[in-house]
Amino acid sequence: MTSPPLRILGIETSCDETAASVVLRDEEGRGRILGDVVLSQLEEHSAYGGVVPEIAARAHVEALDALIEEALLRAGVTLRDIDAVAATSGPGLIGGLIVGLMTGKAIARATGKPLYAVNHLEGHALTARLTDGLSFPYLMLLVSGGHTQLILVKGVGEYERWGTTIDDALGEAFDKTAKLLGLPYPGGPAVERAAQAGNAERFDFPRPLVGDARLDFSFSGLKTAVRQAAQSLEPVTDQDIADVCASFQRAISRTLRDRVGRGLKRFRADFASVDQPALVVAGGVAANQTLRRTLQSLCDEHGFRFIAPPLQLCTDNAAMIAWAGAERLAAGLPADGLDAAPRSRWPLDSEAKALIGSGRRGAKA
Repeated sequence: MTSPPLRILGIETSCDETAASVVLRDEEGRGRILGDVVLSQLEEHSAYGGVVPEIAARAHVEALDALIEEALLRAGVTLRDIDAVAATSGPGLIGGLIVGLMTGKAIARATGKPLYAVNHLEGHALTARLTDGLSFPYLMLLVSGGHTQLILVKGVGEYERWGTTIDDALGEAFDKTAKLLGLPYPGGPAVERAAQAGNAERFDFPRPLVGDARLDFSFSGLKTAVRQAAQSLEPVTDQDIADVCASFQRAISRTLRDRVGRGLKRFRADFASVDQPALVVAGGVAANQTLRRTLQSLCDEHGFRFIAPPLQLCTDNAAMIAWAGAERLAAGLPADGLDAAPRSRWPLDSEAKALIGSGRRGAKA
């Protein structure tokens, strides 16, 4: 089914990247990024070893208008040329979400364009359709600082969570391991770099939930084992750090091989008629090359196509938000009103039972 070409302005301010993008969805449903700008706040937060919400929100305020202008300039369009505005509405840091969503509302009100308040996780879930033209259904492994989930992507707005973490997210485990070892922020890339010089066989770290019939994840016990190993070595040498990091990544790889492998088998059983099943990896941790190789090997074994977005689309970006807005508009889903509220917690599968962090503000995962 064809639809008119759509140009969508996307805004992303959920954490520590300020981003704006203009994306085209053509008549055949193919996507193209026309203009894309991302400003990292790494320098502002590195001294604190993590993201400081107040600093992040202020940085978004200072940078966002100029980034939107730059994205439009690179795309060769004006606000009059866009068909809708898409802004991340959650989950994320509430201060940053307010900045981006309020800016999106102001543009929508001033131009008369529809507003789509986008779930950040939906942006990750649909990125493979922007980059690879992937058809529904497919399986997604979302691995980031706040989420580790295995999700069935059935269609735009149709998601079924098959597994989630029962404690720490994978990105959180990387960051905490880096901090334990005195490595710089951000922790994920630092651990990956250190592991390149390490002996992955030196430490036999646990692989939580391996063999369990559920498709959930757990990384708290692994993090504890890393801390105990580091404490037993004090004072640690550079080689000790490299060996711990390599062994940590090996344990993660083996855990994912088991957890995701079971998910691939379930997908095969539930969707036997799908000729070319696909596994998509998304989120910041998807940039880790060791984990990508593990997942590629796993998919080869099970006859799945493995899709990993370009590195710049793994971390937070506005192109995926603009694309999610385009997909929702093309699917005929209603736009959001100017009363749309930011949500610090917003599960992609609202029907799934929360395993952690369910409280007054809603479910974390």
